[in-house]
Amino acid sequence: MIENINPGLIDWSRAQFALTAIYHWLFVPLTLGLSFLVAMMETIYVRTGKEEWKRLTRFWMTLFGINFAIGVATGIILEFEFGTNWSNYSWFVGDIFGAPLAIEGILAFFLESTFVAVMFFGWNKVSRKFHLLSSWLVAIGASFSALWILVANAWMENPVGMVFNPDTVRNEMMNFWAVLFNPVAVDKFLHTISSGFVLASMFVMGISAWFLIKKREELLAKRSILIAGIFGLASSLFLAFTGDSSARTIARIQPVKFEAFEALSDGKQNAPLVAFGVLHGSGEKIGGKELPNFIFKIEIPDLLSVMTSGNKDAYVPGLKDHIEGNSDKGILSVIEKAERGKIARQTLLDYKKAKENKDNEQIGVLLKKFQDQGFRDNYFKYFGYAFINSPEEVIPEIYGAFYSFHLMVILGFLFILIFSLALIFLFNGTIGSKRWFLWILLFSIPLPYLASELGWILTEMGRQPWIIQDLMPVKIAVSNISADSVKTTFFLFVFIFTALLIAEISIMLKQIRLGPKH
Repeated sequence: MIENINPGLIDWSRAQFALTAIYHWLFVPLTLGLSFLVAMMETIYVRTGKEEWKRLTRFWMTLFGINFAIGVATGIILEFEFGTNWSNYSWFVGDIFGAPLAIEGILAFFLESTFVAVMFFGWNKVSRKFHLLSSWLVAIGASFSALWILVANAWMENPVGMVFNPDTVRNEMMNFWAVLFNPVAVDKFLHTISSGFVLASMFVMGISAWFLIKKREELLAKRSILIAGIFGLASSLFLAFTGDSSARTIARIQPVKFEAFEALSDGKQNAPLVAFGVLHGSGEKIGGKELPNFIFKIEIPDLLSVMTSGNKDAYVPGLKDHIEGNSDKGILSVIEKAERGKIARQTLLDYKKAKENKDNEQIGVLLKKFQDQGFRDNYFKYFGYAFINSPEEVIPEIYGAFYSFHLMVILGFLFILIFSLALIFLFNGTIGSKRWFLWILLFSIPLPYLASELGWILTEMGRQPWIIQDLMPVKIAVSNISADSVKTTFFLFVFIFTALLIAEISIMLKQIRLGPKH
């Protein structure tokens, strides 16, 4: 691993990966959700035999296809960046991180790519039931693809099921099932796919609202709103449930991230949950980093204690507890963790030196240390802290985390309201006359995209400075390459991705204006 990397290289590498991830995630959630909506509509067509359901299915399938193709292109680039820009990271965890991505490529992507051809070109060439099966397999394949990518990402936030090999300086998988059923992975997968279902449902309802505004294809538009409204409402309620579960897991596994998005500087008993607030600097600092305070806030008494432990009287640690330590609560300070991390790192350096000197006795002694569970739990667990220069370095960007989280939550409850109103107006037969609500549906299309991106910003910004929680900071994970080369490709990707986004929007708008084919 490399130290003293040029800060400009780190910043540009992070910026390039963030750019690629943000653009990629503009396409993925629509693929996840729209594939299931298409499969549901085709199921109704096969069961009823009514041609209008076939028209509806083919219309939404066309929009799905446009989005699917461009999403694949950005996803491939994203995976390549691990090797080009983050080679130290890839070496350190390649045996673990690479396995879910390999499964995704071999199993999930193969499933999608095989049956997507039947889905688009199999009309009138295969039986209705086989075509329907192909549509469902594409939807399932898309979710499988998301599953394995999210398993890999979750391992970075909660590294489990592995053992460190000092001979290769790599982490090696020891328990595949621990990696797959990592609590972070379970929460992340359920929350992510349900957010995709919500996004696609809002997308379908918004476009259907446009047809109603234009008084075109009114029957098909209302049927689309029916399917998307039911699917969207169920998904938005499940999204709230999985979000709550995810927050509980984060409070246990990534407490500093949790405290950042709650802007909780001081630990509290009977801790209230901040529903929303406005932050400003408090003047109080940890090292060189200023802690926030609230200009105003709306609180729900005791709820944060209840959320994290099920007990309203429970103590919820704050940022100061995890930075400065709290011996009464058994919380180590960053300095204490750094001391343990330096012992782990020095043990590794001593092992490498013993191997160079062919000191078999010392090799055996040090190797036993790495194999000892107590050493792993008390020292190697904090390996990454050996590279932390000051305690405040482990505090993420609090303002970004706080506002991202709370705006995402507010939007989540707004989606529940919108889906509920859409179904109420649809069932009482007034949705066509509620032009104000139809415009709301149309202009709400970007909101799930915003909420989804905010979720990923919270996830990735909130765990800084770690690329692997407690084991590897971002600053030592980058490849030792020229910052100028990363800068050049950054601007190249800005151009390419923007062009792809403009192309997708243009093609989609053209297809929407054309409407379902007769």
